[in-house]
Amino acid sequence: MRRQIARSLTISALAAGLLVPAIASSQAAVEQPADSAVLQAGIAPVAVQAASPATAAGAVAVTPKANATCKINTISINRFSECEWVTLRVNVIRVINGVPRQVGTATFTARHSMTLNSKSADWGEKFQLSKASTTGEGKGITVTVTATAGNGTSAKTHYSPHLLDAASSGSVTYTTGAMRKGRINGKTQTRYTFGFTKPGYVPGSTGYKSATWRCDNYYGTSGCAMTDQPTAVSMVGIPWIDDGIRTLRAHGGHYGDPNGGKPLHWMINTKKKNDNRRAVCGGRTAPPDMKRVGRTYCDEYPFASTYEGGTKLPASQRETTWVSPNENNTQGARITNWRRPMHVMDNDPFYVVA
Repeated sequence: MRRQIARSLTISALAAGLLVPAIASSQAAVEQPADSAVLQAGIAPVAVQAASPATAAGAVAVTPKANATCKINTISINRFSECEWVTLRVNVIRVINGVPRQVGTATFTARHSMTLNSKSADWGEKFQLSKASTTGEGKGITVTVTATAGNGTSAKTHYSPHLLDAASSGSVTYTTGAMRKGRINGKTQTRYTFGFTKPGYVPGSTGYKSATWRCDNYYGTSGCAMTDQPTAVSMVGIPWIDDGIRTLRAHGGHYGDPNGGKPLHWMINTKKKNDNRRAVCGGRTAPPDMKRVGRTYCDEYPFASTYEGGTKLPASQRETTWVSPNENNTQGARITNWRRPMHVMDNDPFYVVA
């Protein structure tokens, strides 16, 4: 007799207050003879919670902040770390005369602490499994854990099979292949697979993924970051650029504002950057009063190197300011000195402090 036992995994992702579509795992068919016993596993819904925009604004410093805080049934992230705390449940099913009956359960949590490295594409993770709370025939189940990665990074799991009747712990080491300067590996996630066995029972399994991360060597220093976590660049102290952004925000412009605004998204595309710049500054010449004080360069916000640049946004959400060439150079250097250690690449969200 062939029967299909569905193992569903639903992960709702909540980043910066926005609910995004859920992800479901595939179903797996298992052979079940009549009067068999089966282990069926799944997890509780998990939310992905990025640090708040205010936290991103406070993270202008190039060094990573403290590790992400942990909350049950939540994936908490900041730019360089993740805490994923998941509840898993194994249902013990007996099929009697062709009818599946639940005869026991084992419920436990898995808590992962992953810390990426801003200066290396190799890093580590630790995880702990709690002692399972069991009912009926839920005792005596053995668990295995395997982590896999991709897009140039390999994961090695350090965990031997353990009984769920006692707490246990393990670790994962991540190693990324050599990347030439300028290389940006594709975004990826760690995939965790849990296998469950018990003598006399058909094995079961389930799995889930980490938050999205990515490694690069864009500036000549390899490192990795959580791509869904916005960071922030400061324009404070660059007088006319700073003033232009603050004036726009005082009149309702909110893109890039860490205080309740929508994030901007960095763009690595020279042609589109130049198109954005021409759309708002092309052919313009500084008026005489600006020339007299050396403010001869047209500076646009949002930046040309963003997906919101040029005329993508309504006029009420963008501005141009005449600045000195020195101010423009200072801004360029500050952006580079922010992007390099924070590993801000194409389509990464960010805020602008002004």
